[in-house]
Amino acid sequence: MGLKIYIDGRFYEKDEAKISVFDHGLLYGDGVFEGIRSYNRLVFKLKEHIDRLFESAHTIMLKVPLSRQGMIKAVIDTLKVNKLKDAYIRVVVTRGEGDLGLDPRKCKGRARVIIITDKVLLYPEKLYKKGLEIITVPTPRNLPEALNPQIKSLNYLNNILAKIEAGNSGYEEAIMLDSMGYVAECTGDNIFIVKGGQLYTPPQCMGTLRGITRDAILGIAAKKKIARHEHVLTRHEVFNSEEVFLTGTAAEIIPVVKVDGRLIGNGQPGRTTLMLMKEFHKLTKTEGIKY
Repeated sequence: MGLKIYIDGRFYEKDEAKISVFDHGLLYGDGVFEGIRSYNRLVFKLKEHIDRLFESAHTIMLKVPLSRQGMIKAVIDTLKVNKLKDAYIRVVVTRGEGDLGLDPRKCKGRARVIIITDKVLLYPEKLYKKGLEIITVPTPRNLPEALNPQIKSLNYLNNILAKIEAGNSGYEEAIMLDSMGYVAECTGDNIFIVKGGQLYTPPQCMGTLRGITRDAILGIAAKKKIARHEHVLTRHEVFNSEEVFLTGTAAEIIPVVKVDGRLIGNGQPGRTTLMLMKEFHKLTKTEGIKY
């Protein structure tokens, strides 16, 4: 049996799951989404993801046709239909069908809700053991004043351009700087450094998404009495850190051992990173909604 895709309350086979070519989500990236993970029938931080989805939708004045609880139920139902214990879940809400103009008022129907569940492995397993090598790319992160990074919209072209630059140079991932040259985030992950046994990550106001995995790591660090700092970071500080790691729903936590050709620490995943990885995996067994 193939994957079944949820669209507006019904399930479709993958090959039959379709939306209109006039949907503004397709035409203009006019919509919002969330990436979520389930672990052994527990959807990690599901409420937090759905809250973030609704916040993004509210900011772009997109009315979600389900309640928060209804959306949670739809996610759970999609996982059950597909008989998945461990999965990546993509929730998409588009503006719906309109005309070829930009005006969202021309989208007369309801917003559309799409839920896809599948297995995912963002990075090869070996990189979680030996660490990533990454680079800084020329494409800067969008200005927060132009497109707030807290809006997880369907328009990811900024990140895609940076991902293309990383791939063209032979790298899996890349650092994106903000308009002032400070470290913002990577193309799909938040970034942390460890220096003097303390944890540092860019603040949310600097072109950085409020990552749910990012917040989970900050919470773990607080319980472990590790000092945490959210302030601007330069590449110099990244180059001279003792450890670097990335966080994200799909990536979880992955060590970084080289940045722009500079070795980080001793060139191996660091002790703090490995401890946080271990504690995060414990958290995925307890934090979320069972199905």
